[in-house]
Amino acid sequence: MTVSAAVERESPARQAGRPVVEAHGLGLTFETGDGPVEALSGVDLTIGKGEFVSFIGPSGCGKTTFLRVVADLETPTAGTVRVNGRTPQEARRDRAYGYVFQAAGLLPWRRIEDNVALPLEIMGYPAAERRERIRRTLDLVNLTGFEKKYPWQLSGGMQQRASIARALAFDADLLLMDEPFGALDEIVRDHLNEQLLELWARTTKTICFVTHSIPEAVYLSTRIIVMSPRPGRVTDVIESTLPKERPLDIREAPEFLEIAHRVREGLRAGHSYE
Repeated sequence: MTVSAAVERESPARQAGRPVVEAHGLGLTFETGDGPVEALSGVDLTIGKGEFVSFIGPSGCGKTTFLRVVADLETPTAGTVRVNGRTPQEARRDRAYGYVFQAAGLLPWRRIEDNVALPLEIMGYPAAERRERIRRTLDLVNLTGFEKKYPWQLSGGMQQRASIARALAFDADLLLMDEPFGALDEIVRDHLNEQLLELWARTTKTICFVTHSIPEAVYLSTRIIVMSPRPGRVTDVIESTLPKERPLDIREAPEFLEIAHRVREGLRAGHSYE
């Protein structure tokens, strides 16, 4: 049995809700001019409804690639992936997920409300429903009052919150977040981590979150997926025993430090993984 299969079988957190994301023997090899590059290999993972799952590992380990496979932005070359029991292609057509990228990606010529409205316009929502969804999602991310601003008039953290609002606007149950706070300073990042936890508690979304930060992964997650260097494999699945209510100073608690230590050890072990 593979390491990823063993740790996944032992994981009780995924029993908390129905499966939202299921990967079995997932692999992805890119064909390049210099030969094949194996990005993912033998990934077995189930993510239950309402979980907050973080993916952590060295650069190039396949964290983002996994999210892109789930989002039907990449096609696996081995194994299967299901999103709410459907293929990624079907899930994309059903608008089953929202995606938040590393950069906010807001259109500079559109006001914040119009950026949030973009997917709703594409999906053909009536104007009245668009306005209500914009109002509700901007309130969720604490941007009420900034509807008429342009992206360049907002701080980096506010722009990223607007990006999250855009991903939430059509109310998908699954939120895929690819290192959304990586370019922000520590103070802003801490603040957004707190707000993201509040948002998760209020919406009960299932969140898949890519990060390079051990404290961020431990602070946010119900489970932490540790991945090895290329080809990306799941080398550990770490259950969080922290309470759901998490003030920032919980990061100084012994329980927090113990989980962080296990993540760090998992990353070290992954570098020698065969």
